[in-house]
Amino acid sequence: MEILTWSTLSTAEQKTALKRSPLIGDSGLEQSVRAILDAVATRGDAAIQEFNQKFDGFNSAKIGELRMGEAEITAASTRVSPELKAAISKAMANIDVFHSAQQFRPIDMETEAGVRCELRSEPIEKVGLYIPGGSAPLISTVMMLALPAKIAGCEQRVLVSPPPINDAIIYAANACGITEIYQVGGAQAIAALAFGTETIPAVDKIFGPGNRYVTEAKRLVSQDGRCTVCIDMPAGPSEVLVIADSDANCEFIAADLLSQAEHGPDSQVILVTDSQAIADGVNDALTRQLAVLPRCDIASTALLSSRTFVVDDMLQAAQVSNQYGPEHLIIQTRFPREVLKNIRAAGSVFLGAYTPESVGDYASGTNHVLPTYGYSRAVSSLSLADFSRRFTVQELSAKGLIGLGQAVMTLASNELLDAHKIAVAIRLASLEK
Repeated sequence: MEILTWSTLSTAEQKTALKRSPLIGDSGLEQSVRAILDAVATRGDAAIQEFNQKFDGFNSAKIGELRMGEAEITAASTRVSPELKAAISKAMANIDVFHSAQQFRPIDMETEAGVRCELRSEPIEKVGLYIPGGSAPLISTVMMLALPAKIAGCEQRVLVSPPPINDAIIYAANACGITEIYQVGGAQAIAALAFGTETIPAVDKIFGPGNRYVTEAKRLVSQDGRCTVCIDMPAGPSEVLVIADSDANCEFIAADLLSQAEHGPDSQVILVTDSQAIADGVNDALTRQLAVLPRCDIASTALLSSRTFVVDDMLQAAQVSNQYGPEHLIIQTRFPREVLKNIRAAGSVFLGAYTPESVGDYASGTNHVLPTYGYSRAVSSLSLADFSRRFTVQELSAKGLIGLGQAVMTLASNELLDAHKIAVAIRLASLEK
């Protein structure tokens, strides 16, 4: 990777150096995705079948319905090895424990005498879960989405994934309580979840990471007047930033960088270190590890838009990381929790030499659906709360309205909203009688 000394760069050069992969900013992306959305919105299943054939070489008209039947799910599950089933079970247990601990605790209190306020939570009724497939079928994403949705109590949980769906994805979905599985991926899957088709139901909220087409489709449908659907977050191509000091292990760092670079050519990895020796050593390790990596071509393309920054100290390293706002942040230093004190923006943080990003991707218990593109400066990682909606309740007694009424009327009057004032005044007048 290109090595840059941070303190020698101007402010403009620093900003340029922290830009994401140029593949993300494809000027024709919105137009291409919008055409797919329009086709699905107007032609439903027919458009889905055409896109399945065009993009995935999958002819659903011949192989069966878009929705997988019970017999297909059972058959796919029998083809999954006992070893993989055991790994899925272990990961599910940790994810379940961590997300169950996030259960909402309601608030019910009096803000003043006779004024009762509550904060309540209800599960989102219909959720769509997008599971990336293709060259890297993300079995783990099934658990990261389906388990929290189940724990939260979402009534209808619809899963979509590019066809043909990997057997292990089907098995994991079934193990997590998913009964609706549809064979469709890409922007067309997002369109189906947003608008609904003859076969695929429209949902209230769409969850799940994906490539830049999926991410763009999620953005567009969330702003489309033809539907009313929310999305979880901007979650696109993977990225990782590693902060390392002179005690770090170059081989560990290189492996962590490649674990994200292999996701796709538009992924990006960053190393921030206060040691020139580590910067050089990691480049050497990358060369060695790339040579034997099955997804070498994908990772190599991602590395073209990746770089190393040599900084003055760990405080500056944290500042660089905060400016970038990484999806994943690995802190491989002698005292990682000291560095953590200065971190303000990251989707998920991994501390110490023995905490590779991979454990969070699969089985530690935290969620791996995270904000990218620097949105971690304002957007949180996925949690149980995202599968619910919170709402407030208020109830005033006559005494409560008498105590609060004058303040409300004064504020309404000063905002020139007379009807607001009258709604209170008419009640106070009735109490005086």
